[in-house]
Order: sequence, then structure tokens, then C-alpha cells
Amino acid sequence: MQNEYEIKKEICDIGKRIYNRGMVASNDGNISVKLNDHEFLCTPTGVSKGFMTPEFICKVNEKGEVIQANPGFKPSSEIKMHMRVYKERPDVQSVVHAHPIYATSFAIAGIPLTQPIMPEAVIALGCVPIAEYGTPSTEEIPDAVSKYLQYFDAVLLENHGALSYSDSLLAAYHKMESVEFYAQLLYQSRMLGGPKELSKQQVERLYEIRRQFGMTGKHPADVCVNNKDGKPSCHSCGGNCHSAGASDDKAAVIAEITKKVMEQLGM
Repeated sequence: MQNEYEIKKEICDIGKRIYNRGMVASNDGNISVKLNDHEFLCTPTGVSKGFMTPEFICKVNEKGEVIQANPGFKPSSEIKMHMRVYKERPDVQSVVHAHPIYATSFAIAGIPLTQPIMPEAVIALGCVPIAEYGTPSTEEIPDAVSKYLQYFDAVLLENHGALSYSDSLLAAYHKMESVEFYAQLLYQSRMLGGPKELSKQQVERLYEIRRQFGMTGKHPADVCVNNKDGKPSCHSCGGNCHSAGASDDKAAVIAEITKKVMEQLGM
């Protein structure tokens, strides 16, 4: 098991990867890791993610309040968004926020990543919806993201960037890479006349492969918000996954979704 210093070093390494891949500019982006239910490590505000060293990293509690930070450093202003993810997704151990060029371009254009264009994206991500715009550093972004947390492992942030989260820092970072690669392929295939999408049958076979792999996280192969209304899964929803989480009774919605999914699987 990693100690805190090793985790801080890994955060710095991932920060360099994000910066070197052009997923952030200047001091953009933020990373956090859950140590336990009451302690979290996070990147500081106003610092380039490509030039961090372990002493830059801050420790906060579940409210985003500082537990430990070296002089001159304070937690990212977006820590509220990270804390909302941890609160509503107990399985998540790390959150990554960045501004990858292609994915952010789709977020600015208001286009969710829902087209099934390659097997790896279908299996790993499912689809990536867009959380409605919120003012940075306020509760508006956490509230917007909250609608999608129970259904997806990555979201675009309208006119802002992308957010990914998983059961380890490396996995959360890989999801961010996958989101950007998916967005770039979708953009470039559109420039060539439009992508040839996988068929519904091909998507379902990929979903079954994902289930056989026992992959963790939230995904349309397991629970898709559109199934509550008997609609097709997200890959053919035409962007209707924007309405995820609209019900006031989340528990009832999730139960109904699970029931319908199990019926479709013959269980």
C-alpha cells in the first residue's frame, strides 16, 4: 500500500502527464485522491500541473477544509466538485479535471460524446454526457455534475472541460485520456464525412464483453438512465442522456432501471 508521500509523487507524475499532453494550459486543471472518508490529497490552486513537487500537495477533509498545506499553497478552487463526486460515489478513489482540447471543444459546442465509433470507447466509457454550465468554484458545477454521477464515469463540463473519476488515480487519468482520444477520433471522422457507427447488435456484444470482464464503475452496459423509459441505451439516445437524474426520487429511478436492465438480460 502506498504511503502519503508516494501518493503525492504519483499526483505530481499524473499532473506532468496531463500538462505534457496539452490537456491543460498554464495553471488549469486539478487532481485529488481519497485517503479515507475524512482525508483527501489535492493539487493546489494557481500552480501549473506540469511543475509540481510533493510539497505542493494539500490535504483537506470531506468539506474541502484544509487539514495540512505548506505556506503559499491552498487547495484548488474546484475542490467542491471533487468532494461531490466522493460523496455520491463511494467507489471512487480519485478525480481528475482537465481541459483536453478536443473533448473541451465538444463541451463548448454542446455535443455529448454518444456515438459508438470504436470498441475500446464503447467498452471503457460507454458515452460521455455534458453537465450543464456552472460558475467555477461555486456549488453550481457540483450540482450539475451530480445528475450524472450514478450513470457515468466521465462527463464533459459545458463550456469548461472534462471530469473523470475511478477507483484509482491511474484509472481516473486513463479515463481522461480515453475521453480525449474518443473526442479526437469523433472530430476527425466528422471532417472526413461522418463516422460509420457500430450497430446496435455490435454495441450489445461489446457490452456483454465488458460484463464478462467484470469491469468496475458506472456504464450503460450495467445501468443506463434511458432504460427507465424503455428507450435505447445511451449510444443511440441522440444526446437524451442530458436528462439523466431528472427524477426527484433517485432510489426509485435506480431500482426501476436495474429491473429493466435485468429483464433485458433475461435475469
